[in-house]
Amino acid sequence: MDNAASAATLWKEAGELRRLANAIRALSMDAVENAKSGHPGMPMGMADVATVLFSSFLKFDAADPHWPDRDRFVLSCGHGSMLLYALLWLTGYPGITIEDIKHFRKLGSPCAGHPEYGHIPGIETTTGPLGQGISNAVGMALAERHMNARFGGALVDHKTYVMASDGDLMEGISHEAISLAGHLKLSRLIVLYDDNNITIDGPATLADSTNARQRFEAAGWITDTCDGHDAADILRALNAAQNADRPVLICCRTIIGYGLPTRAGTQKAHSDAPGAEEIAGARKALNWPYAPFTVPDEILSAWRTIGSRGRDAHAVWEKRKNAAGAQAKTFDAALAGTVPANLGPALVELKAKFSAEKPNTGTRRSSEKVLDVINGHIAGTVGGSADLTPSNNTLTKGLEAITPGHFAGRYIHYGIREHGMAAAMNGMALPPGDPAGGADGCADDFRHDPRFHRRRRRRADPPAGGASGGPARHSQSSGDAPGRCGGNRRMLGNRPVQPETAQPAGLFPPGRADGARGPHRRKPCGKGGL
Repeated sequence: MDNAASAATLWKEAGELRRLANAIRALSMDAVENAKSGHPGMPMGMADVATVLFSSFLKFDAADPHWPDRDRFVLSCGHGSMLLYALLWLTGYPGITIEDIKHFRKLGSPCAGHPEYGHIPGIETTTGPLGQGISNAVGMALAERHMNARFGGALVDHKTYVMASDGDLMEGISHEAISLAGHLKLSRLIVLYDDNNITIDGPATLADSTNARQRFEAAGWITDTCDGHDAADILRALNAAQNADRPVLICCRTIIGYGLPTRAGTQKAHSDAPGAEEIAGARKALNWPYAPFTVPDEILSAWRTIGSRGRDAHAVWEKRKNAAGAQAKTFDAALAGTVPANLGPALVELKAKFSAEKPNTGTRRSSEKVLDVINGHIAGTVGGSADLTPSNNTLTKGLEAITPGHFAGRYIHYGIREHGMAAAMNGMALPPGDPAGGADGCADDFRHDPRFHRRRRRRADPPAGGASGGPARHSQSSGDAPGRCGGNRRMLGNRPVQPETAQPAGLFPPGRADGARGPHRRKPCGKGGL
């Protein structure tokens, strides 16, 4: 499809692109003002970029938010949540109404202050703490490439787009994720950086002088820049990124709070409710003479057309899938996380063996045996380690490594990137993926950091195994987490595996030394293991 031609046609039918973008701006400032709380600056600044992306590039079908081969859109700067809520409502996603937007940030509304996975279809991952979304997206892009290698381009061929801010790039976790993505040459990952040079304290240069483009280039990315308020320039940059052989960063130069008469381009636009006078001025500046929360029929109709733009591509994909026969059934089972019926008995047998033999070995060795059984029965598991593979025994029989540009393997060398590994695993754990990873015992708490608290809303809890066991508090923490259990012979836990259901695999921080475990290892598994 010629994106430039399709965009020109669409804009001609719908009026100027700026009017479509102004619908996002108006909904964002109205919702924030009504709540007396929120972040209007980023949605108003990136509205033009979002409009070009959704109208001409993003492959999606609003009528079916769970279409497996849709492009993923991750709003990493989750504080600008009204951008996403406005887009979801305007394009016609189910599960969100204008009343929900009117009650933005209020009790009972699915339009929370930061997007929460599972609250509204179309929210691909929870994004609150900065740096988390872009790091999750690396896992999503990695899962896409792995599934593409496994099932082919007829079933898996989509991109992951990320909208990120200064805060995302300053947070340390993003450094790890960015370098991993560049090393692996994740060519289907495109990051749109809201380059507005404004933070809550003031200009970003108060605290940071990093050259973002040079940093990404050093990590192996392709970089570009565009005027974030010039539709033609945005279109050019996104067109150039479509067939890149590596991940792409596009620095979008924008004005935060675009349209606000006195606050645009200042820190006041970042996170303050604009106030009635400022909003009245913005309505005039944007030529938006409509009442709060009102979108004219012709503009809403144009957005709904955008929401259905991917319907034909979706239908063609369904035909390909229906023609795939047995492979399609395997594909569906992989997405559902279906556990083979023979896994349960195999784990019960291994558990009985542990109980009978009472092995006096470090739990990492027992962990390897458990992983060996799991990986042998579930073809979709992807293991990995934060540069501790020979120490934590996470590479089991038959697993080949994923390497730059080659994604058919089932093992990832994450390097010394515990934070990045945990975040990437969170992204992979969203359909489709069953990741497992290993790190030092104390590093398991990275996964318990608030930026990874969303696992209760996920299909799978991506496990993180440890190498050294760590202090008692870390082992105890892991024992209390879903799918984890302390103690050598308790590693299989006391919860039976239910065949043909989506039961995620789980690990724990294995101990290094052979011999008896300390008293803290004796506590029964709090929430079950495997």
